[in-house]
Amino acid sequence: MSLGDEPGYPETGHTRTRLPESDPYGGASRRGGRSSSRSLVTVVGVVVLLIAAIAFANRGGGGDSPAAKTTGGNGSQPGTSSTAASGTRPVETKSDGIPTGFAQSQQGAQSAAANYATSLGSDAMFNTVERHTIVQTVADPSTENTLQSGFDADYSADFLKKVGLNPDGTAPAGSTFVSRTLPVGTKVTSYSNDSATVDVWCNGLFGIAGGTSTTPVTNNWFTVTMKLNWNNGDWKVLESSQKTGPTPVTGDNPVSGSDEISRAVQEFGGFTYAR
Repeated sequence: MSLGDEPGYPETGHTRTRLPESDPYGGASRRGGRSSSRSLVTVVGVVVLLIAAIAFANRGGGGDSPAAKTTGGNGSQPGTSSTAASGTRPVETKSDGIPTGFAQSQQGAQSAAANYATSLGSDAMFNTVERHTIVQTVADPSTENTLQSGFDADYSADFLKKVGLNPDGTAPAGSTFVSRTLPVGTKVTSYSNDSATVDVWCNGLFGIAGGTSTTPVTNNWFTVTMKLNWNNGDWKVLESSQKTGPTPVTGDNPVSGSDEISRAVQEFGGFTYAR
């Protein structure tokens, strides 16, 4: 039913977060300033990584055949063709603000799964009316009622209170609620003309930005698996599940304060995703 153990992909407990120089929500200082020697080591490390990346990208470029460039070296690794963008333009139609009208192809199924994961992991899911609209738009008619009742149970009044939200799914006055799902890539694990299973690797943001928030905005990594059905000229969701990761090592960026996060959420819009 739900895309994860908790709706909206709020698996914040599985994420390593770099602590700021001072608590972005007004707490005491967590750590001292960095030394210049550490900064130098960081710069040198980045340069070494860049050199290694360039060497890796250019190795064997002289004598490779076209086939060699699109297949794995040992036959077990994915080739560049499996991860490169298709170049196909994203859909231009939307239903209730959600991209629709995807092609009946593997590329179309991947694009649909990425966009549906974004909608089902958005802050709109925390409002009953908006949640019902999203599910009605993306769900296959055969499973719509099941999905709808499952999500309604997940987004209960107790859950909203637990994460610090008002009964209508909004943030308390003076704060900003953040729930965004950002697809990083997609992979088809099974496909036929009328059905597809697609994995969507995602980064997620979840929490409440505000001076009194006890659930600050954190990020987490997870993979959503969607089973899709071709119905009435579009891909529709039959069921979905979620697992944690793959999770990269957290970078050394300083954590932003709640005001900066709130402005970013209000100023930066989302995307329509295309494979």
